[in-house]
Amino acid sequence: MTESILRSQIEASQKPFPTESPVQKWMRRLVWKIAIATLLLMAVGSATRVMNAGLACPDWPLCYGQLIPSQQMNLQVFLEWFHRLDAALIGCSTIALVGLSGWYRRNLPNWLPWASIFALGLIVFQGILGGLTVTELLRFDIVTAHLGTAMTFLSTLIVIAISLTPYQGTGTGAKLTWVGLTAAILVYLQSLLGGLVASRWALHQCLGTSQLCAVMNSHILGVIPATLGCLAVVVMTWRTPALAPVMRKLASVVGGLVALQILLGIATFRLRLQVEPLTVAHHTVGAALLATLVAFSVFALRDRVSYR
Repeated sequence: MTESILRSQIEASQKPFPTESPVQKWMRRLVWKIAIATLLLMAVGSATRVMNAGLACPDWPLCYGQLIPSQQMNLQVFLEWFHRLDAALIGCSTIALVGLSGWYRRNLPNWLPWASIFALGLIVFQGILGGLTVTELLRFDIVTAHLGTAMTFLSTLIVIAISLTPYQGTGTGAKLTWVGLTAAILVYLQSLLGGLVASRWALHQCLGTSQLCAVMNSHILGVIPATLGCLAVVVMTWRTPALAPVMRKLASVVGGLVALQILLGIATFRLRLQVEPLTVAHHTVGAALLATLVAFSVFALRDRVSYR
């Protein structure tokens, strides 16, 4: 066993580390910038929801018929207006990503233009859902779909960014692909349940009038499989020998985010969503956890492919 581990490490060290072109490097940086902006957009969207600012701008895509509603500006209007501004900037950046990936396609992987087009399709669909969120007066199914599309878009950007990152695997992390993907799917579904709880104010109604308790309890029970999936990632990673350091670091981040998310969830529940920053942090950490699991899964998949 020890001999095979040492052999895999020696073989991996003898393989030339993959290089990247300057074009691929700054394309990767562009994708990371869009991903970070998307995570911030989700945080602002959460703040908009918990501050009851979803209809602070009664029209769409403008706000009170203006690009900058200076006369009506207050905290709620600012949150909704800034949410739309950030979304517009992300949309423009994604259009630039599609254009640049097509222009420099000879210096980039063949899959990048198609992945960029898919990301653009998601952001266009997200914009449509954003408009319907306002025109349909925050209908809960549209709000939940809006969140789900945002998480899918963020995951797509993470996949693109990690796939553009130079990486030389050892072959030992390939078996972690499915456990990482399973955990990511469980966290995604749990986040959707959380979005449904928030959009229907299920916690308030369950505690106050015993309505929508099934929705609230589903989210609470959903903590169990999502947490077990994340813990499986952490335990299996640290029990896997000769693993790439980046995968161990990501697994450690997963463990830390899970612990933080559980604490934030308990505090949010006990305080009945009365402390808005806690609620926003709970939603944002959930999105960050999903992104980390997706990154881990892509590295595990690349570990399988790059070692062949």
